[in-house]
Amino acid sequence: MNFEFYMPTRVIQGKGCVRNHPEVWKSMGKKAFIVTGKSSAKKNGSQDDVTAALDECGISYEVFDEVMSNPTVEVVYRGAEKMKACGADFVIGIGGGSPMDAAKVIGLLYSQDIREEDLFSGNYEDCLPPMVMIPTTAGTGSEVTKAAVLMNDRLQTKTSVTSPLIFPKVSFLDARYMEQMGRRTTINTAVDALSHSMEGMISKKATSITNILAKESIRYICSCFDDLLSENEISLDVREKLLYGSTLGGMVIAHTGTTAVHSLGYELTYFKGDDHGRANGLLLGSFLKFAEERIPETAAQILEAMGMKDSAELSRMMDELLQEKTAMTDEEIQKFADIAMKAKNIKSSAFDVTREDVVEMYRKAR
Repeated sequence: MNFEFYMPTRVIQGKGCVRNHPEVWKSMGKKAFIVTGKSSAKKNGSQDDVTAALDECGISYEVFDEVMSNPTVEVVYRGAEKMKACGADFVIGIGGGSPMDAAKVIGLLYSQDIREEDLFSGNYEDCLPPMVMIPTTAGTGSEVTKAAVLMNDRLQTKTSVTSPLIFPKVSFLDARYMEQMGRRTTINTAVDALSHSMEGMISKKATSITNILAKESIRYICSCFDDLLSENEISLDVREKLLYGSTLGGMVIAHTGTTAVHSLGYELTYFKGDDHGRANGLLLGSFLKFAEERIPETAAQILEAMGMKDSAELSRMMDELLQEKTAMTDEEIQKFADIAMKAKNIKSSAFDVTREDVVEMYRKAR
């Protein structure tokens, strides 16, 4: 049995954890550069908790709140310049995957000069500042991964900056920041987390350890589906389960990477404006159907963790959760398939994914 497992991020989960660990903040540096979006971190209390914790430790800070959903190359370069100008020596990312991913790349660009054409090369110097992440959604798992995804207009898709150097040093998980999150966003992010763990098990790089984490993640996330479909308020207990499942999924893809679902989903986000998690969810059922046919033992393990009998049941659940498909013309499907087939992660699946498979997955998503 040969494998490697490397997870250098310290994870601290619990109510009030951001303010309950001053020793962590004091070890980071003297001035923080806080990366976030325009409003959500302010509304859910996470930014106030972070700034209060910094004030209590005598650490100064500057806030960069210009990160949009699906961050661009331009915004991370702008953020890095502002971090250099303000004299900060560590980075804090607060929010969903977009602010956390942007924070990682800002930390990378702050530490060294990288031309835009080399940004996705993976060739970086080991001189990054400490990075702390506080997720406010339960979806991306970015708080424990070595990847950061940006919109790549040159390739008309989303592309990852990937390196062990961008693993956060510490991540704080407090589900209270998600209590006011809308049901639609909660569903989309949960489906994103599910796709990470499913794809991790269907990856060529899957190991016994990542499969254990993935199955635990799948069990927790799927156990919340009935609550997500009900009309009742989503409880803090459910949100904690989703956050735990999401972080485990992040640990999985930190080792396995993603596979064909992400390759195809990026086009639905770039061209059709679908939320990332929703885009993945539209493709999950048909991808698992291929797994049932080609790697049945792995598919059976995934279904057992889900508490489902087959991929058709997963497809029906995704239809209930996502509510509607995405309109695509045949011409668009052919264009998306051409782009998806060029993505690196489409080749990471444990079975060959052909262009015909890709076209079929898109057709079933519309």
